[in-house]
Amino acid sequence: MRFQYRYFGHSGVQHTANSTALQFAPDTLRAPVHFVAEVNRHLPFREGMSALHDVVVGDLRFQPRDKSAYLEWLAGQEGDLLAQYMARSDELKAQMAPIRTELDELRKRKQEVLKPFMGAQKRYFDHIYKVNREAWFVLDPVITVHPDRVFFECFSQDESSYGMFSCSHEVFDRVSDHAFGTTNVDYSESLYDEFQKIRDYKSTRLSIDPGGFQVQSGNDPAFHEPKIDVPDSWVRGFLQVSSAMLLPAQRLQLHPMDIHNICLVLRRRKERVGPRSLRFILRPGQPVRILFEPWGHELVCPRSTHSATSDIDIRVWGRRRLLQLERLVPVAQGFTVHLLGTGMPSFWVAQLPDMEFTLGLSGWTANDWARNGHFELLQPRHTVDQDSLLRVFAALGERWRATTAELAAATGLSSLTVDAALGGYVQAGRVVYDLAHGVWRLRELSREPLPMDKLRYSSPQEEAAAELVKAGRVNNVKTQARPDGGMTLSGKCKGTSGQREYLVSLQLNAEQRVDNGDCQCDHFFRHHMRQGPCEHMLALRLTAAPAVAALPSNTTTPTTTDPERTARID
Repeated sequence: MRFQYRYFGHSGVQHTANSTALQFAPDTLRAPVHFVAEVNRHLPFREGMSALHDVVVGDLRFQPRDKSAYLEWLAGQEGDLLAQYMARSDELKAQMAPIRTELDELRKRKQEVLKPFMGAQKRYFDHIYKVNREAWFVLDPVITVHPDRVFFECFSQDESSYGMFSCSHEVFDRVSDHAFGTTNVDYSESLYDEFQKIRDYKSTRLSIDPGGFQVQSGNDPAFHEPKIDVPDSWVRGFLQVSSAMLLPAQRLQLHPMDIHNICLVLRRRKERVGPRSLRFILRPGQPVRILFEPWGHELVCPRSTHSATSDIDIRVWGRRRLLQLERLVPVAQGFTVHLLGTGMPSFWVAQLPDMEFTLGLSGWTANDWARNGHFELLQPRHTVDQDSLLRVFAALGERWRATTAELAAATGLSSLTVDAALGGYVQAGRVVYDLAHGVWRLRELSREPLPMDKLRYSSPQEEAAAELVKAGRVNNVKTQARPDGGMTLSGKCKGTSGQREYLVSLQLNAEQRVDNGDCQCDHFFRHHMRQGPCEHMLALRLTAAPAVAALPSNTTTPTTTDPERTARID
């Protein structure tokens, strides 16, 4: 998937003895979005932007050792080693001699042909990593200007971390020129270095420059048009975050010193063996206790609170990504942690003065958001007619931010219908969920509509489920309403080969989100629900959709049910 930008000039910073001017160059191919104001909370703003940079360049994927020299030696010795094992007589040795000579000659020619290319490739990657690291960035940060806030979003290189830095308009003085909307901004490593020079004793001016939109000539040499090929998994992972934010979670309130102590332990120690996890021990009426495995070191957080009503232990992996929050400790007022469960994503929200920084982490570093975390499959999946989709989007467009209840009241639709419609817009990249404030926000991820034909099936399980339903392999479907407003679905589903039949069940809550499920297949046996439901559960849910829609709803707001105007928004 290719993203194309067109910037007029480059983002930069101008310093004088008593002022700092931050000027971002927006994408002129998108609708004009600009914002000019002075920052009145200098240090928290500097640290928030710096933490956002740490997320952008974050890449904790395993880097294997360079064994090229050994492999080269082994390749040179391979002929001799093979001859030692296979030599049985002088005759065989004589036969192998000319073959070995020819093979050595071919290898030498191959190395000579590839040597310039391999050397140039290595020098290129070494150069851009050390000298021009912004060339490693996958996608420039997304900035959105709303009537109440300005927020930046980014995604890490290893696709396992998501960052959002949100600033209230109270952070700015003398707001002059502004236009609401979303755009990309030109961001570089040198710009990050300039951020470090922001000081309290100097006035700081933030400018998302509107000047680029006023230039008439497209041939101006100041224009530069980067084109970035982004893997589908990167875009799909960006869209997964809002879906995961809507899942039920245990909430913790941690003091900034608790985050400092977590980072301190991680800085002082290095793991040699597994498990490399943080175990959160939650007991009603007791402070949060955190166990660092495999060392057995326990950290008690006496100033923390949590929402657990029973004894709960939750383990999270990929803990070294929390070091991205280290710079926020001195300026943060507190941290809210949302734990979705063992091996599930977690969200860490830092409360700064009139600002929030949200860090979303996948289940573990190697388990990126796209390939192994299909959380949109747990959301309401019923159909929504086109008229309702447009009404929900128009209502959100008028407000820029709203809760589900506010949109349901404005449109006259049920909360389930509003949630399903917004879920579709989230997967289309047009809406984002703001976890820190619990509201939906309008945000166009890209200038052009995302190619939903490529992103339609976010996982092999979803594509396989569609094939199972099409082949009619789901039968004996039963739907039962529960007293708490939820539903239990059960049935039998034949596998893709059609030889084995599985017993499948799903539990939906009152909002038709998946609470739990069970299946006899290998996918569920290995992963349970940590990587989303298996294809048999999804096929059961799709097959039972008409029966689920026919059950009485607890909501009192009217729903549009015209079957001739329904359109699936999966």
